[in-house]
Amino acid sequence: MANETDSRNASVMPDVPWDKLRSLTASGDGKALLAYLEDLEPLATIRALFRLSGEEQEQLVALLPADRAAEIIEDLPDVHAADLIERLDASAAAEIFEELDSDHGADLLAEIEAPERQAILAKMPPDRAGSMRSLITYAADVAGGLMSTEFYVYPIAATVGDFLVDLRKRRDDVEQLPQRLVLLDVDRKPMGAVEIADVLLAEPETPLASLSKAVEPVGVDTGLTELEDYFRRYETLGAPVIDRDGHFVGRLRQHAVMDAIAERAQDEQLKSQGIVGGEELRHLPVVTRSKRRLSWLSINIVLNIIAASVIAMFQDTLSALIVLAVFLPIVSDMSGCSGNQAIAVTMRELTLGIIEPRDALRVWWQEASVGLMNGVALGFLLGVAAYLWQGNALLGVVIGAALAINTFVAVSLGGTVPLLLKAVRADPALASGPVLTTVTDMCGFFLVLGLATLALPWLT
Repeated sequence: MANETDSRNASVMPDVPWDKLRSLTASGDGKALLAYLEDLEPLATIRALFRLSGEEQEQLVALLPADRAAEIIEDLPDVHAADLIERLDASAAAEIFEELDSDHGADLLAEIEAPERQAILAKMPPDRAGSMRSLITYAADVAGGLMSTEFYVYPIAATVGDFLVDLRKRRDDVEQLPQRLVLLDVDRKPMGAVEIADVLLAEPETPLASLSKAVEPVGVDTGLTELEDYFRRYETLGAPVIDRDGHFVGRLRQHAVMDAIAERAQDEQLKSQGIVGGEELRHLPVVTRSKRRLSWLSINIVLNIIAASVIAMFQDTLSALIVLAVFLPIVSDMSGCSGNQAIAVTMRELTLGIIEPRDALRVWWQEASVGLMNGVALGFLLGVAAYLWQGNALLGVVIGAALAINTFVAVSLGGTVPLLLKAVRADPALASGPVLTTVTDMCGFFLVLGLATLALPWLT
């Protein structure tokens, strides 16, 4: 009877997407698989894909046409997309890369191990492979690493008719019209840009140069902060990119810069929380994820033992005045919060290029004044709370003074530690938090217990 009920319930329950994808993949019916994917929302497709094993994902992508497989690859996080492509046959992977925008394709190639990367490039047309090789030589956070090699550029003598002829030749590959056409001189140096609206309204014999406006190119080595400022200043969706000799080499899209800025912010946030070694997804192998987290946590346990050893130095004071145990975490936590605020401001200014390691003394002075004011205010509030709770004014002074001094120390460190770490080529986003936490804990415990030890005859 129970088996009949289970069977009846299973028959009326709709197939969940990942079960359906698993079934269609196992059947090897590429047409049915493609038809089913057409009815799925992109987000539902990605969610279902993550429920499949690595082998099932590989089989699924291999059954799809290259253009549809590329659409799925584009929606995956880079770390996972690269892992999936590495498992494909080099010829199949090359066909997918043919369908990807060059900038995205270059990003994925950079994530792939060198042997697999070379095998894929060897299967691609020489001109496409050459542009990909060129793109991956640039850092990921500069214009050269973000630009694409799909563009519309024409000689300075070209006409509107020349553009229309070229557009017709490209019609199979055109998804949307370009915002602007770039005009080049005989040395391939940008001479101006023409808005597409002006081109479409002009007569075929009209010279493009007569419609052009001045354009400001960006260099291949221009960093994210400068690029963000460029697009804010010029209010354009794209920019021509030039090499170190001033020759046109690619087109940079605004959304590529915005995505890179968002990715950098996310990466720094993950590092500050101890996720190291690159982007982590729960679909990654458990051992890989465990290693990445343990590399952070194992260091932190040592630092916490060092901080806790301060308490052992004053165990007699703590035994005589157990109420201090209540205030130890408050003092260390409040100071840590203040220090993290200072770290956040310094990291932001480092990102924007406003400050450099040599500005550490000036930054300390600016933070010290804030730390002093906030320390006195917070110390007074906590001291009053201690007095009202225990009815001991001296206890309030001890706790308040400890918090005030520790806040000053924490803010001073928070403002300068990222700069000092950057000066020694350490990652400030990754290391600033543990350094601050350890020092503020040690200092906070020492101040509370040390001051209490000095005042112990009058506190007990």
